Amino acid sequence: MRSARRWQAAAAALAIAGSAFAAAPTAQARTGACPELTVTQGWYGQNKARLQELVDTYGTCGRGVAKGHKPVAVFDWDNTVVKNDVGDATMYWMLRHSKIRRPSHGDWHTTSRYLTDPAATALAAACPSGATTLPTATDTRCADEIRTVYGDGKTTGGATAFAGWDRRTIEPQYAWLAQLMSGWRTADVRSFARAARAENLAAPIGAEQQVGTAKVTGWVRYYDQQRDLIRTLHKAGFDVWITSASPEPVVDVWAGGVGIAPDHTIGIRPVTAHGRITPHLKGCGSVADGEDAMITYIDGKRCWINQEVFGVRGAAAERVQPAARRQVFAAGDSDTDVSFLRDATGLRLVLNRNKNELMCRAYDNGDGRWIVNPMFIQPKGRKSGAYPCATTAYTDHDGGAAPVRRADGTVVPDQQDTVYGG
Repeated sequence: MRSARRWQAAAAALAIAGSAFAAAPTAQARTGACPELTVTQGWYGQNKARLQELVDTYGTCGRGVAKGHKPVAVFDWDNTVVKNDVGDATMYWMLRHSKIRRPSHGDWHTTSRYLTDPAATALAAACPSGATTLPTATDTRCADEIRTVYGDGKTTGGATAFAGWDRRTIEPQYAWLAQLMSGWRTADVRSFARAARAENLAAPIGAEQQVGTAKVTGWVRYYDQQRDLIRTLHKAGFDVWITSASPEPVVDVWAGGVGIAPDHTIGIRPVTAHGRITPHLKGCGSVADGEDAMITYIDGKRCWINQEVFGVRGAAAERVQPAARRQVFAAGDSDTDVSFLRDATGLRLVLNRNKNELMCRAYDNGDGRWIVNPMFIQPKGRKSGAYPCATTAYTDHDGGAAPVRRADGTVVPDQQDTVYGG
C-alpha cells in the first residue's frame, strides 16, 4: 500500500503530465522507450493512438511521472475485459450443479436484508425445506425462482424481489449471488468459478445453456484488445487493478487470464466466519462489515478503490481524492462504473452498451479525456433517439430519475449516439 507522502510527492508531476495529455491528445511523439500496443483490429478512430499516448506519457518508461511512482490503471471486468458476465456464468453453473445451500432455518430473508416478503415466500414455496443443498439441477421450480429473482429482480409471479437499498452504493441482485454462496469456503467458490470458466470459454460464441426451464447465455470470451492493453500497461510499469460487482473469489479466477493476481482484484467481498462464507458483506468507508450497504457498485466502486488501492480509510474513502491519489486510467462499460471512471485523471475508456448516464458523461466529454469504443464482440448498433441526459439519465440514491450534471452543477444536454457497431 502506498503511503500518503509518496502520493503527495507525485502530485506535481502527475498534474503537469495530465495537462499536457489533455492539451495534445494525439500529437505527442513516440519516445521509443515504451512498449507498444499490438492489437489494432476493433479499436475505433484514434482510440488506439490515445491509449498508446497514455502509455508513453504516464508509464515509468516515459516522462511526466515522479521517480518511483507507479501510475494506477483500473478496469471493470464484466463486458469490459470479457464479453458477458462471469457472475452470471457462475450462478448458472451453481444452479445446474445443485451448489446453493438452503438458507438458515429455511428463512430466505437471511440471504439479503433487502429481500421482500413476497420474494421470501415465493422462494420458500418453490424450494424444498428439508435439503441442505438445494436440488436445482433437477428441481426446475426452485431453479426458476432463484434465477428469476437474481436475474430480473422479481419473482416468477411478478412481485418485486428487493426493496429499500441505496441505488448508488449497492445492487442487491448482484450482491445476492455472493450471499447465496453462504456455507461454502472461498476455495470451494473458486473451484465452481474454474469449472464455469472452462465451460463458458469452450462453448461457441452465441451458445445457450439450460437452467431450470429457461435458456440463458452460455459463453464468455476475453477481449484480445483488453488483454493486449493490460499486458502493455504492465510492461510500462502501471499498477493494474480490476474492480467488479461480481463476487471477488469468482473474479480472482478469471483475472488470472489477463495476468492480474488476486491481490489486485476488488469484487464483492463476503464476510467469512470459521472459514465459511456468510450471507453478509464486507463494508467500505463509513459502512461497517455486515451492514451490507457498500459493494463495488457506482459510488461504492470509488470507495473500494480509494480504500484498497490508495489506502484511504473511513468516510474519506467515499469522496473524490486529490489527483495524485487517483487512478490515471479507467475502463468500464456501464452506469455501475461512472464514479471511478470520472475519477481517472488521464484517460477514460468506455465500451458502448447504451447505458444512459455513462454515455451522457462520455459523449459530453468536457475535459477531452473520455474515449468511446464499440464492444469488441457483438457491438451494439446505434441507439435510436438521444440519451435523455437533461431529464432522466441519472439514477438518484432513492431510485428517482434526474438530469445528469457536471461537476459545476450544470446539466448535460441530451447526447446522440455516434460510436457504435455496424
